[in-house]
Amino acid sequence: MAERDPRNRTVRSPLRRGLAAAVLAAVTLVVSAGPGYGTGAAGLAPGTQFTPLTTSVLTEPEPFEATDGRTHLSYELLATSALSRSTPVRLDRVDVQDARTHRVIGSLSGQALAEAANPVGDPLPGADGYTPPPPPPTPTVIQGSQQWIIWLDLTLDRGRPVPAVLEHHLSGTILTASGPSAFEETVQATPTDRTAPLNLAPPVLPGTWYASESCCGNTHHRRGLAPINGRFYVPQRFAIDWYKVGDQGQAWEGDPAQLTSYLSYRQPVTAAAGGRVVEVQDGIPDNPPPHTPPVPPIEDTVGNHVTLEVAPGRYLLYGHLEPGSLKVREGDRVRPGQVLGLIGNSGNSTTPHLHFQVMTTAEFFPTDSPPFTFRRFRVLGQVEPRIWDDNLGLQPTGVLPITPSPYDGLHRAQYPLDREVLEF
Repeated sequence: MAERDPRNRTVRSPLRRGLAAAVLAAVTLVVSAGPGYGTGAAGLAPGTQFTPLTTSVLTEPEPFEATDGRTHLSYELLATSALSRSTPVRLDRVDVQDARTHRVIGSLSGQALAEAANPVGDPLPGADGYTPPPPPPTPTVIQGSQQWIIWLDLTLDRGRPVPAVLEHHLSGTILTASGPSAFEETVQATPTDRTAPLNLAPPVLPGTWYASESCCGNTHHRRGLAPINGRFYVPQRFAIDWYKVGDQGQAWEGDPAQLTSYLSYRQPVTAAAGGRVVEVQDGIPDNPPPHTPPVPPIEDTVGNHVTLEVAPGRYLLYGHLEPGSLKVREGDRVRPGQVLGLIGNSGNSTTPHLHFQVMTTAEFFPTDSPPFTFRRFRVLGQVEPRIWDDNLGLQPTGVLPITPSPYDGLHRAQYPLDREVLEF
């Protein structure tokens, strides 16, 4: 690092050689002294301190109401260690607070934190056949210079106000060679998005449907961190995979190696809102079920698809459609309920289903994935085991193990939670 003195002569900064050691020493000093250390220094705001972890968010969380009757905020916190590789940080607790009142609205610690956090670069659930092991009952330890992602899914009781701005209070221990040193930091003030979620009509015809890989658990949609064009996105955060269910609870019957055995195959998909067709892709062949196909090129990820613009900055995506079945063209205006095409198994799809979501751009990559709700539907039950695209056709039978749900009954203007069986 070089500086210029007033006489335009280059001088070498004495800070460069010892910068890493100085920062570590300063962090240790500050966390030992408490967050108010050094506030008397001229020009520094109260609470200014060196922090062992830096943070960022990937989106402004948008509140939505789900079938449990509670308000949800689902988003991601990236935490990066600012310390050397030889100095790990044990993260013990994450509190999400109202930035105005500092009231805690959600917390993660212990096993719950271990289940909600992982190093960036861990395989996605289901990627290349990967099934994540149970989280270890060990502390969440971030190695020096490592980046982790913390998957935040907050729930507020009905009627509880959503804070205008959130802040994140992190506490833990720096594991230095000379001994542990506790730290606390309050970071990343994050406004909540006050945009009301789109309230939609069904994207499929009336009947019984299984909502798979919906928010808010450890699914490939919710936890699909994607590095695109040099930035991280979670482009499928609130996507839902839809499967048609028969009178006996079956998603397929007969030979699961045949596309026609799946009740979803060639079912019509419909416009969930009026709008304009902004993208159509066709001509990608269906994959033979029931085994996971090779990962396609990025441009073919969602297979044959239709994208509708239904509001400023809001787009509906219908993916994995049957080749040759698309019934609209770019520029067409569509009305709610209009048939757009038929469900297929194209793109990154193992068994026939409709991939449906709201996007903030006309393109699937890159995009953000905001929540949405449906105007009216009835919850009929739930499926406890994780049965989804990659293992649906590998089940002993095609009958889903549907059990009663605590949220059975009629719902309006709510978002279906993962593995609910519902009727439109």
